[in-house]
Amino acid sequence: MTARKSLLIQLFARDEPGLVSAVSGCLFDLGLNLGDTTFAVLGTGAEFTVVVEEPVPVGIAEIEQRLKELPELEGADIRVDEFDIAPVHGPSARITHRITIRGDDQPGLVTRLTEVFSDYDANIVRLNAERIPSGSGSTYVIRLAVWLPEGRADACIAAIRNTASQLQLSTEWQRA
Repeated sequence: MTARKSLLIQLFARDEPGLVSAVSGCLFDLGLNLGDTTFAVLGTGAEFTVVVEEPVPVGIAEIEQRLKELPELEGADIRVDEFDIAPVHGPSARITHRITIRGDDQPGLVTRLTEVFSDYDANIVRLNAERIPSGSGSTYVIRLAVWLPEGRADACIAAIRNTASQLQLSTEWQRA
């Protein structure tokens, strides 16, 4: 059986060494071609999301069953669904800048910072936010990979830096 649709595979499992290797190896053994893939540790768990590009040589039920057989995925939440969205990025998904913001956590922090991107028609391609232990407690770090429209990038970065400064946060950025 060869289906022409792409699939979205989403896993949430306990984090442990070898998880990415086990999952990607299983999918490879099934003859699946991985497209966009993300992996993130969330607390003591881990999230793995992948778009499997067409053609798909096996059925959804077989993919789910083979993943459930992996010891690394014992007790994991596993979802496999058809992916009807084009698996190829549009222009606004191309990363033009990387921005890191650091400081003390506070309610509404991510909202206030990400609203600035909307004001400049920018697109957040990737976002990672985490508390990093430090000598005095912890530091909240937000890392963003973004697409900034040409001609508005400098103004957007200035607005982000201004907003971060008002929140007593530091900002670093670089072109991708």
